[in-house]
Amino acid sequence: MSGSGGAAAASVGSAQAAQEEGMTWWYRWLCRLSGVLGAVSCAISGLFNCITIHPLNIAAGVWMILNAFILLLCEAPFCCQFVEFANTVSEKVDRLRSWQKAVFYCGMAVVPIVISLTLTTLLGNAIAFATGVLYGLSALGKKGDAISYARIQQQKQQADEEKLTDTLEGEL
Repeated sequence: MSGSGGAAAASVGSAQAAQEEGMTWWYRWLCRLSGVLGAVSCAISGLFNCITIHPLNIAAGVWMILNAFILLLCEAPFCCQFVEFANTVSEKVDRLRSWQKAVFYCGMAVVPIVISLTLTTLLGNAIAFATGVLYGLSALGKKGDAISYARIQQQKQQADEEKLTDTLEGEL
């Protein structure tokens, strides 16, 4: 088992990866918090989904419980401190790009809904899906400032005016 040194190394690696992608510290914590809340939501809804006689609901419930474990393993490895490979998995997930995490989390959340479309699966996977959406939004990057946008619009307008004058001169 790795001690707190492994967790400290993972948080430093996570901070460096987030800085490379332009994520602020509060947005990174928002994504992690939504991942933990999504895991809790998946676990509770998965348990309720398993209390039935329909096999597809049971399969979706088991998948949701598996999603909960994977979300906790990736976003909050300290919750899985008795799983020996938790820090290793967390470090590998922290090295992934934001768009890769977004696809992974959204894909994990959609599978139980495809298996069994019920209100329990929809509500249980909503926060896990929102975690993927948050990571996807961070992959898009920061919104540009108004000055850069105005400059680009002005350049486009000048190019359009030049094209218009060239076509008018060509007709005369």
